[in-house]
Amino acid sequence: MAFTRILLLLTCFLLTAAPSLGQDKKPNIVFILVDDMGYADIGCMGSKEIRTPHIDRIAKEGVKLSNFYANAPVCTPTRAGFITGRYQQRVGLEWALGYTAEQYRRTAEGKWVPVEDKYLPGLPASPNSIANLLRLAGYRTAALGKWHLGFLPQFNPLRHGFDEYFGVLTGHADFYTYKYFDGTYVLRENDKEVPAKGYLTDLISQKAVGFIERNKDRPFFLYVPHLAVHFPFQVPDKPGQILTRENATDGTRGDYIKMLERLDRGVGEIVASLEKNKLLDNTLLVFSSDNGGYKLSDNTPLFHYKASLWEGGVRVPCLMRWPGKLPAGKTLTQAGITMDLTATFLAAAGAKIPADYKLDGIDLIPMLSGKSKEVERTFFWRIGRSDRQQKALRHGKWKYLKEGAIEFLFDLDVDIGERHNLAYQNPELVARLRQLHANWEGEMDRTPPALLVK
Repeated sequence: MAFTRILLLLTCFLLTAAPSLGQDKKPNIVFILVDDMGYADIGCMGSKEIRTPHIDRIAKEGVKLSNFYANAPVCTPTRAGFITGRYQQRVGLEWALGYTAEQYRRTAEGKWVPVEDKYLPGLPASPNSIANLLRLAGYRTAALGKWHLGFLPQFNPLRHGFDEYFGVLTGHADFYTYKYFDGTYVLRENDKEVPAKGYLTDLISQKAVGFIERNKDRPFFLYVPHLAVHFPFQVPDKPGQILTRENATDGTRGDYIKMLERLDRGVGEIVASLEKNKLLDNTLLVFSSDNGGYKLSDNTPLFHYKASLWEGGVRVPCLMRWPGKLPAGKTLTQAGITMDLTATFLAAAGAKIPADYKLDGIDLIPMLSGKSKEVERTFFWRIGRSDRQQKALRHGKWKYLKEGAIEFLFDLDVDIGERHNLAYQNPELVARLRQLHANWEGEMDRTPPALLVK
């Protein structure tokens, strides 16, 4: 009799508690990062020639950020900013890793020396990476796609807290043979070479769906950094296109469109899997780009492209969907940057951040949900290359840009295309912004980054 009474009481407790337990369940987090996509190349950003219904759905059912930026104008540093949640200058990765990149590493004495081995640099492993912190919060973690944060084993995503990895370690690869343009085979599953067959964009989407299916009963963090629409501009369903050093950047706008539309189909497959497993409404789903568009992209109404600090190089789309937490169908003006997503994901997961580890990004959800007022932000960038010397910051509505010896000042609220230089009309403001940038550089350079030459 007593046992029966206890059983009834326990059953009543579980039935009563079930709704609250469901409400308190940690959200899944899915971040889809596209590569080199143009600002206006998806429907919700104005495209009339590229069909992206699945990406557009994220904006329709969530929010679109109109003032969002990449951490850098090229691949590697933006990814480093996301994994660490901090300015990439703090770890010494300020440009894309690869053959054509001028790579320098700082010595313990503070000198910069060239790196001769193309495979040598990479992001040092840290217990404070986003994947490690989310794993401590009870999340299963996966990175599926382009890594581009180091080729050697010590830089593999598994060393950074990801439970699973599938993809290409380098900045690009043949979409059918999975080779870098020097012939190096770069496709990996976890930390081993793996054979495969098919179009790489499709393989990444399939792996993402498989990860969701296997982890539907526990919270997960799924990072999907696609290689598309980075060159080589190889279209789906047409094997036999072979990447070489000579044809690496050949292609047409039509090729680019087919690549992006296939990526959109993969986004649809991911969303469908979440929906089928009744996970979609408890998932924070984010879509963005790692930098501005390359030569086949449409960056309207921005000026310039990837690899510059003009808006076309660093301003990118960002779409976020999280029912019950974010409004639907809204365009919001709160300024954000890639490393804010790190802070946002960690906050959404209830992850603990060590007291001695300071994030440079902030949690965007309070402002995007309307619980807090929008906050004014200041973002910093720099390029120090033999063929381009630029410094830039955005402070509120103002954009300061220095290219060579020339200084520019733009009011982005009325001049998003950066056509009207107001520097000569506002010398005091220019001087103040110049000093802000100098202060930031002083902070970045005060402590040698983790990327050191022994």
